[in-house]
Amino acid sequence: MTQADTRAAFLAQLAATGLRFEVQASAGLAPAQLIVFQARDWDTVAREAKALDYRWVAIWAEDMSEDAAGQSSASLRVNACFEKGGAYLVARTEVPRTKPELASHCPFYAGADRPERHIRDLLGITFAGHPDARRWTRHQAWSESDYPLRADFPLEGRPLAQTPADCHYNFLLAQGSGVYEIPVGPVHAGIIEPGHFRFQAVGETVLRLEERLAYTHKGIEKIAVGRDAAGLARLAARVSGDSTVAHTWAASMAMERAAGLTVPPRALWLRALLCERERVANHVGDMGAMLNDIGFAFGAIQFGRLRESWQRVSSEVFGHRFMMDCVVPGGVKTDLEQRFMQVLIEEANAMRLQVNKLMSIINDLPSVEDRVRGAGVLTPEYAKALGCMGYVGRASGLDFDLRRDAPYAPYDQLSVKVPLHHYGDVNGRARTRLEELAASFDLIEALLAGLPTGSVRVDWQNPPAGAEGLGLVEGWRGEILSYVRFAADGRIARFFPRDPSWTFWPALELLMHDNIVPDFPVCNKSVNGSYSGQDL
Repeated sequence: MTQADTRAAFLAQLAATGLRFEVQASAGLAPAQLIVFQARDWDTVAREAKALDYRWVAIWAEDMSEDAAGQSSASLRVNACFEKGGAYLVARTEVPRTKPELASHCPFYAGADRPERHIRDLLGITFAGHPDARRWTRHQAWSESDYPLRADFPLEGRPLAQTPADCHYNFLLAQGSGVYEIPVGPVHAGIIEPGHFRFQAVGETVLRLEERLAYTHKGIEKIAVGRDAAGLARLAARVSGDSTVAHTWAASMAMERAAGLTVPPRALWLRALLCERERVANHVGDMGAMLNDIGFAFGAIQFGRLRESWQRVSSEVFGHRFMMDCVVPGGVKTDLEQRFMQVLIEEANAMRLQVNKLMSIINDLPSVEDRVRGAGVLTPEYAKALGCMGYVGRASGLDFDLRRDAPYAPYDQLSVKVPLHHYGDVNGRARTRLEELAASFDLIEALLAGLPTGSVRVDWQNPPAGAEGLGLVEGWRGEILSYVRFAADGRIARFFPRDPSWTFWPALELLMHDNIVPDFPVCNKSVNGSYSGQDL
């Protein structure tokens, strides 16, 4: 079945329920199809999508106090994205600002939990039937009646003389003989971002893990408003520093689609080269970190050495260790110099050989195998319920990769090998990463061999007010969605970046059940959700 057929089947199913909706044309949202509903039918959309085995991707909302024509409005717009077989749908509705309420999608999609709470905290939309009334984003930094993403809320906020301590969050409790609690964080011993983990355990066995995140809330969505295209790209690059290329690409793709801008082929191939290098750097680094968390110092040091070598070449060739700000609206910042072509090819071949040699040593060590096999199992059922993609989903049997299943240039001209495992444990996630490394080395060679000639950038052209765009990019963690809507004069009216970590963090809670407390570090690193990418 083609993607067009898949979408048509969904629309036919909706029509069969008697639901009234409107299919609207929106070139900037391609490849997704936009469907507009009445607010009262919001839960019906989710129910029918679930019945047809669609994946719930994301939800975002915006204050439409002023429409594209400059007319005042009293509504809040809500969008939800669904996917099946690479076919994307965006469902849209509006609710009044005076009493904004929608049915929750949580009864059908567990992954909607925290994103809906995020919208409730920042825009004041109540989701009827939502199972959790606790605040999620930014804790006590604003009052219950303040909603920072509304247009009338000042950019600088309304800071209190002293922010109240967030000490009354009602963590869920496990009760019984011998049950005790271990609070960890939000400040950690390592140099990592803050996040609080509350363990309920008996002996060393974890009965429940619950997280409290959003300590790195930066106001990304608010401070995006009013920026020009170049400024938004720089902001997107900082949503999650380890995914700077992928997030900037997704945001630039969204803006370019909104503006109807055609990016030069050479620029697209260079973007893919940057993105694959980002994938390699992170997987290599995480392999070392996982080995460190089970006490295998030799492996940690060797993989750390390889990542450092890789990033030094990135700095030399592209001007930045993380390749930050290399992607810009309309293309890439600078061209790849011919003298570096052979350097990158030789480096990829050398890295492949060294990773293989290291793994031949590591795979012969029973002490390593004992710590990773059967630890932190995320079942396929749980992974699917949360909508996990990337290496977390693929290690649990979910076979999806944007580069292959909804390909965008230049991946539509390349062969992408997608690894798949079904055990869902730490070992499965490590093996998936190693096979993704091998696939990235192949892609890097193909990208360098087939790199087109020509320019690497076109001049930016401001789109009309109200133009919107959707960017979808396979980052190293998985699917990144980026939504952009423009106001007048090429300024941003709304920006929403959805990082895969929104699904990774709840997955970590589930996979820790019945594991021992000392296995938490390696389980956590095998998932490696981004605090910053989730907290926005």
